[in-house]
Amino acid sequence: MTRYQTISTLALALILALAWTGNSSLAATRGRVAITRDQVAAAIRIAGIEVTAQQVLLLNDVAAESSAPALEVESMERWGRDRMKVRLACVSSEECLPFYVAVRLGDGASVPAPVVDSNGASAQRSPAETASYVVRSGSPATLLLDGEHVHIRIPVICLEEGAIGQTIRVASKDRRLTYTAKVFSGDQLRGRL
Repeated sequence: MTRYQTISTLALALILALAWTGNSSLAATRGRVAITRDQVAAAIRIAGIEVTAQQVLLLNDVAAESSAPALEVESMERWGRDRMKVRLACVSSEECLPFYVAVRLGDGASVPAPVVDSNGASAQRSPAETASYVVRSGSPATLLLDGEHVHIRIPVICLEEGAIGQTIRVASKDRRLTYTAKVFSGDQLRGRL
């Protein structure tokens, strides 16, 4: 490859990478709207953590197809002593790509049940939090996986305890496959393909 071809290839790759990441200046030209810290904070509050927009740090520019995308928290984990790393996604996968944000915890703030540590282990929970669990670790459940044109039911074993709306890990009956699913009821979980 000649030097000119190499430089041309790198320039094209850079342009495509900037277009794919949702850079805010490019987002406006493609009809996409930037996701705000207020929208992210609202989604995290729905997941059970009281945060303000000032505590949210967007790690990169994130854009959606509409000005008010429905966001949901996919996972949370402690990130250092006074922060959490939160993965969010649009409820409709066509609306936006999943993304991460950092959340500064205030003094004395506790991390609620859906949070896991950096090793993927469940964090300690208070007795008041465990009373609201509808699924228990080791209990059988049915995982409903939904795709655009596919709906699959899988018998699973819960690997974590969880309340309705929380995301937990589950495994197939033979324990060969693991999934992340949202608790829907006492014996039903939902996930996406």
